[in-house]
Amino acid sequence: MKKFFRISLLVLFLAALVATFGYLYDKSRKKPVIYELKSPVFADIIKKTVATGSVVPRKEIAIKPQVSGIIEELYIEAGNKVKKGDLIAKIRIIPNMVNLNNAESRLKRAQINLDDAKTVYERQKKVFEQGVIPEAEIQQYRLTYTNAIEELESAENNLQLIREGVSKNSGSVTNTLIRSTINGMVLDVPVEVGNSVIESNNFNEGTTVASVADMGEMIFKGKVDETEVGKLKVGMPLVLIIGAIDNVKFDADLEYISPKGKEENGAIQFEIRAAVSLRDSIFIRANYSANADIVLERADSVLSIEESLLKFEKDSAFVEIETGTPQVFEKKFIKTGLSDGINIQILDGLSQESRIKGEEKKEEPAKVDEKKES
Repeated sequence: MKKFFRISLLVLFLAALVATFGYLYDKSRKKPVIYELKSPVFADIIKKTVATGSVVPRKEIAIKPQVSGIIEELYIEAGNKVKKGDLIAKIRIIPNMVNLNNAESRLKRAQINLDDAKTVYERQKKVFEQGVIPEAEIQQYRLTYTNAIEELESAENNLQLIREGVSKNSGSVTNTLIRSTINGMVLDVPVEVGNSVIESNNFNEGTTVASVADMGEMIFKGKVDETEVGKLKVGMPLVLIIGAIDNVKFDADLEYISPKGKEENGAIQFEIRAAVSLRDSIFIRANYSANADIVLERADSVLSIEESLLKFEKDSAFVEIETGTPQVFEKKFIKTGLSDGINIQILDGLSQESRIKGEEKKEEPAKVDEKKES
């Protein structure tokens, strides 16, 4: 009986040992790698570049004063629509004290000269009426008197111009009233009542009182990298995506490419401009940021694969396609065409039935059923 138990224990021990080694061997053995299979498909390949920039009015005018002074009244605010000639602001002139003193002195001298010329003329006129002096001589006194009257009027106008910026002979015409020079919308009024402004002249561009723009004609101004600018041509279509307007795209036509680039952050950028086709139902504000998609090349309905499937050997491209045996692959050199960075056109070497080696399939983790606590 004891011998039977010993044999039974030995058999159980050997069976457990064999099962353990079998389990360890099975765990250590590598499982076969399974790869995804992908086939070429017909698709549109579009190669494009993106230009970043903003949408701005084609015509934006800075309204500047013709005289220096203080803003006395403002008649508009940002957002108002104005027509050419509409009143924007009124300026109160602060006269230069030296010029004012000279003008007052000139007026006094003109009055003195007029009084003297009048006295002389009236005296000589009585003598002429008595027939003592000829008409030619009295004519000289009359001319001197007339010139004195004109000089007095000129001195009065000059003093009024220095004090108020308008003379009595000018009527409603005055450079103290600032008017719009175009039809459009007021975009900005950077001054307030009481601010000092400087006139526009040869030595100073002057203070901007208001910016007026025609919002019915907008353009896209952007920049393109030097690596892409050589592929652009005037007249190419653009598709604008404006960040502030969701789910709406605008068409535009490229109308200008800068002949000179500028360095920005270590790269040479070229400015471009494109005319934007507006929509009546959507109002575009000035300086909206936008991206422009520019189509450089395109191929419609061509055989293509994902570019990530390509492999390279020297200067040749190839893919691994499945042979007649499942999960057994061989090299297949191919000829490629246009690429959009994701998909690439296949010119030769593959058909729609080809099965291409993709990424390794990963096993999904086993799902553990969780018992809900009652």
